[in-house]
Amino acid sequence: MIWNPEYEAINREKLRELQLKRLQALVKWVYNEVPFYKGKFDDAGVKPSDIRDLEDIKRLPFTVKNDLRDTYPFGMFAVPMEKVVRVHSSSGTTGKPIVVGYTRADIHTWSELTARVAVAGGADAKDIAQMAFGYGLFTGGFGMHAGLERIGASVVPVSTGNTERQIMLMKDFGATILISTPSYALHIAEVGESMGVDFAAMPIRLGLFGAERCSDKMREQIEDKMRISATDNYGLTEVIGPGVAGECEAKNGLHLNEDHFLVEVIDPETGGHVAPGEIGEIVFTTLTKEAFPVIRYRTRDLTRVTEEPCACGRTLARMEKVRGRTDDMLIIRGVNVFPSQFESVLFEIEGIEPHYQIIVDRRGAMDDVELLVEVSNQLFLGEMKELLAFEREIEHKLNIVLGIKVDVKLVEPKTLERTSGKAQRVIDKRDL
Repeated sequence: MIWNPEYEAINREKLRELQLKRLQALVKWVYNEVPFYKGKFDDAGVKPSDIRDLEDIKRLPFTVKNDLRDTYPFGMFAVPMEKVVRVHSSSGTTGKPIVVGYTRADIHTWSELTARVAVAGGADAKDIAQMAFGYGLFTGGFGMHAGLERIGASVVPVSTGNTERQIMLMKDFGATILISTPSYALHIAEVGESMGVDFAAMPIRLGLFGAERCSDKMREQIEDKMRISATDNYGLTEVIGPGVAGECEAKNGLHLNEDHFLVEVIDPETGGHVAPGEIGEIVFTTLTKEAFPVIRYRTRDLTRVTEEPCACGRTLARMEKVRGRTDDMLIIRGVNVFPSQFESVLFEIEGIEPHYQIIVDRRGAMDDVELLVEVSNQLFLGEMKELLAFEREIEHKLNIVLGIKVDVKLVEPKTLERTSGKAQRVIDKRDL
């Protein structure tokens, strides 16, 4: 099923015409209403009238996260506060948070986009959706909540935490959909298993997961443990929150809502466009946001985009799951590595649980990398020589892929911290 076929299955030539019309209106709007953008455009020597086709997007300057922090809290808003009906923000764990605003029209747009994501993943009006995302300033809970209500589903706003209660309500209320981070879904499955819960006997059938990277192997773990179909969705606070892109039931990439976002993929070093289908940093321009529009926002997320037709009938381009972030890159003894590379190796090895942590430290002038990996009870309770041999096997495979030495330490199940939010995969103790 397609929620809005007029736009999700739009002719791509008509889509480009719509994007250009909206881009031209947007550039004129922010030039007149946001002093930050007027200054940036003037410095770049570009006027709104210079945007004559979509290729002219390259003439506009990029927007980066520090720009949003430097204008904290409301300096990037394009409407007066009396027209802003909602404010959200990022966590601000690395400094001032990114503050975003929504007009009434923005809220309507947001629910439209998350409705598309929900329906693409298999949701419909008959579903009972258990929301295990946090509410408050975080965009995930409110964003997905509104989209599910818009398609007519019944939403149970449990929010995060208290996993035993999550499972109790899931059973008692007959929830058919779980919305959470993928790592928290795995934790729910793990706790349910310890409680003797048979997920196959429950009505739960779908998982709509987001807010952190979900590899195909992690998806398989979730689907196997909870007996559900799991889809991934993508969004970020700076652009709108959830609703930017989402997988359909074909699970072959996340459909980008291109009628609302102009998408570019760039070389993170040069800023130039990569060739079609190549991996690069994804960049977004919001075409319809009123309160908080952004021009060429650099996400730091690495992926590739394809316009090849999808079996579901949607014509919107698809992005692959995010492979990593340019600012997540670790430089270990001069070698560039990403956390996703560790995961790609681990999830190919039988007996490893989907929980791990990378600890980077510096001993004198050398970087040390320790990888804590949970293994199944059966493996952990085996003979010491077998565990040591297993550690060496993992270290060898990591060395082949990463080109660096990693000290692997196997730990028993449930050793690493669980969270209802994003899992902390990397701890970098170096004073760089």
